[in-house]
Amino acid sequence: MYQALYRKYRPRTFEDVVGQEHITETLRRQVELGRTGHAYIFVGTRGTGKTTCAKILSRALNCEHPVNGDPCNECAACRGIDSGAIMDVIEIDAASNGGIEDIRALREAANYTPADVRKRVYILDEAHMITPAAFPALLKILEEPPEHLVFILATTDLAKIPITILSRCQHFSFRRILPEDIAGRLKYVASKEGFGLTDGAAALLARLGDGSMRDALSLLDQCLPADTVDENAVIRAVGIMGAEDTVKLWSAIARADSAGALELFDASYRGGAEPISILKDLLSLARDMLMVRVAPKGSAGLLTGAFDAPRLRQLSEAVDTGRLMALAEILQDNVSSMKDARDKRVKAELCVIKLIGTVSGAYREAESFAPAPQTQPVAAKYEKKQTPSKPSPAPAKRTNAAPEPPPPWEEEGPPPITDEDLPPEEAQYPQTDNAPPEAAEPEGQAVPEAPSDISPEPEPAPGGGETGGDWWERTLKICGETLDGAKMNVITPSGNVTPRLSGSHLTLYVHNIFVQMTVDTREVRNAVGEAASRVLGTPVTVTVTVGAPDDGGPSKPALDDLARFDGIVKFK
Repeated sequence: MYQALYRKYRPRTFEDVVGQEHITETLRRQVELGRTGHAYIFVGTRGTGKTTCAKILSRALNCEHPVNGDPCNECAACRGIDSGAIMDVIEIDAASNGGIEDIRALREAANYTPADVRKRVYILDEAHMITPAAFPALLKILEEPPEHLVFILATTDLAKIPITILSRCQHFSFRRILPEDIAGRLKYVASKEGFGLTDGAAALLARLGDGSMRDALSLLDQCLPADTVDENAVIRAVGIMGAEDTVKLWSAIARADSAGALELFDASYRGGAEPISILKDLLSLARDMLMVRVAPKGSAGLLTGAFDAPRLRQLSEAVDTGRLMALAEILQDNVSSMKDARDKRVKAELCVIKLIGTVSGAYREAESFAPAPQTQPVAAKYEKKQTPSKPSPAPAKRTNAAPEPPPPWEEEGPPPITDEDLPPEEAQYPQTDNAPPEAAEPEGQAVPEAPSDISPEPEPAPGGGETGGDWWERTLKICGETLDGAKMNVITPSGNVTPRLSGSHLTLYVHNIFVQMTVDTREVRNAVGEAASRVLGTPVTVTVTVGAPDDGGPSKPALDDLARFDGIVKFK
């Protein structure tokens, strides 16, 4: 019967354990000197050797002919423990046998002396799964055990072990096994099994193992049967993207090449790569690029090892740190929520589109890390620059004014503009003595007036195909009161949105589809329409379209577009 590689090549002595020398040397020395403890707790992530070391220690404690603290694996005690024939070494799965009744039964049986060997050993795997009520039952015998009794607790979650238990055990922390150590062990197993394993494949399997020898060996088992296991065989068997495909996809995203990026994603998906693995590979690349960016003099241990250093430096120089952090956070959020997605492919494709939008500037997540002056909301331009010692003078009251019929917009349309709606430079000014009486309003009602150096006649509403202008800035200021900063950061930069007013119809021209995705929503259209109606004094309808105005209004220069898409985008 075929036996899995991780079981067939499980270490049988402390010397065979890979990557945990700080633990195996201590345990071997204790056995050799006869100074072993009565309780141990092994802590570490999966596949790092906790249960393996517990079994080796149980044989070493009962071995008839130990060799420098290692079990000989030849005597009757070692063979009996290894085969399970000796019942004095008991391995218990605490996840299913951690109730109070199970622990009480263990405590009663533990008082009996061993029948075949010197020490009765209890290996409690997944010890953090013992119920809170059962830990006190274990505490007493763990505190004062019989001379023949040894407890070995193995856990992946130390925080769930009570401090009263921890204080009575020797604590050993198992590290994640280094990729080079895993790759060396994989090469050794491949030579024993009689098949070839390339260096690239071994390094890829070691990276996928993420510090777990068992996971790496299971993945190697998955790649068989084959005379030689290379990197392409691993990619096909495991269902991931290769380093080159990941770099190509990232480069397409950095160029804001939507069609190219989605085609590369589709090719990887049809080749067997899972959507979540594609995003994880992109996240791993973004993480390595970020490490190169923020710690250029750091050691190679900071990197995953999946991508060569020169390529990482080249890619990292093309993206600023803030934008790179924004892209990494988008990937992290989508990877975390992928398991709850109904259609994982669609979610991954939407993530790719959002990454492209962030690179092209339609999405502004990066600005939370490194805001650019030109992308601040328009409302910030109208903040009053006054010191507390010089407050602005209050507007003069007019007491001799006669009432005036209500304006037409009170009957149909938005209310008139007040001082709060206007920029500071357009707020009320004191009236002169020769103001016409018919222009007055009842006392207490705010009336927008022009500065003294401008003609007092009311300014007609713009129309007939006008673009931009002061009315548009005032409209954006009012929009800033209802729209969030993310949407304002999309519609305010010069060139993103160009307004064109024709009668009571306002058309917003946007320069690409990503800006349209934000602007062409009911919330934004309603906010802009209401604000424009308040500024112009007449109801306004709003539509959004991609392109430039026919009258030659302001649009984004083509040279800027060419500069941004020259190879990989370079953000300043």
